[in-house]
Amino acid sequence: MKVVVQIPCLNEEKTLPLVLQSIPKKIPGVDSIEVLVIDDGSADETVKVAREHGVKHFVIHPQRKGLARSFHDGMNKALEMGADIIVNTDGDNQYPQNRIGDLVLPIITGQGDIVIADRQVQSIAHFSPLKKLMQRVGTAILNAAAGTAVPDAPSGFRAYSREVAMQLNVVTRFSYAMETIIQAGNKNFKIVSIPIKTNPKMRESRLFKNSFEHIRKSGSAIIRAFIMYRPVAFFVSLGTVLFVAGAIPFGRFAYFLIFDDGKGHIQSLVVGSVFLVAAIISFALGVIADLIRINRVLIEDVLEQTRRSRYDT
Repeated sequence: MKVVVQIPCLNEEKTLPLVLQSIPKKIPGVDSIEVLVIDDGSADETVKVAREHGVKHFVIHPQRKGLARSFHDGMNKALEMGADIIVNTDGDNQYPQNRIGDLVLPIITGQGDIVIADRQVQSIAHFSPLKKLMQRVGTAILNAAAGTAVPDAPSGFRAYSREVAMQLNVVTRFSYAMETIIQAGNKNFKIVSIPIKTNPKMRESRLFKNSFEHIRKSGSAIIRAFIMYRPVAFFVSLGTVLFVAGAIPFGRFAYFLIFDDGKGHIQSLVVGSVFLVAAIISFALGVIADLIRINRVLIEDVLEQTRRSRYDT
């Protein structure tokens, strides 16, 4: 049983040593633990520091490609290294690496396919009340979209089984956290959460400039992933709302035409027609999107078989 701990990094020369020093050397039920650093175009000595602390495995991006791409490339490299379990942590020392053993235990015992650390956001002192509220609301929306019950969806301290890593496909450029949960929910993977306490804050987040940017990007990622995996539900719901919105002006037109002045108020007919046309377009898009979804499923099957033939040697 091999565990690969992957660490996406962007200019983490100051905090990376703390992360590397706190990664456990032994875990019950695990034969070997290896560390993989994904350097996303760092301008400092991140790679040099990692090598000085004994890291032998790297994915190096000459230019910054984003957290989601770093996660994607790290997963593929970990599979190439023969990982049975892939742990993802951050280079800013936010997460307690000494809990990695607890993180991988549900996968070792067969109780889960994915394990996500619950940071217990409401107890984090440096999170503002607005950020805590947004985290709670965003997690609730994501769980509703994915059909899951994850208490801390944005948490990046996670463990994935090899089987899951073979099947996940990240396409967003912002963050993998939301998309992988929606994929996991739609592919019926077992998700387990364990509570943790984060380490003291050492720097500001580089993923987003402020909470509103985080909300905008996270919301966009959730909607995009939801449409990709459940397009019929999205477009039929949208089309139903538009149909009802169009039926109301039509009803008004019919009422005045029959019971009032006999003219029907043509403006209601125009407004109703616009909404009904939009509803028809939405229903049509649902059919087209579902055909694209089927094509995506077939492509994902091909990608999975490609990974298996490449990494299962």
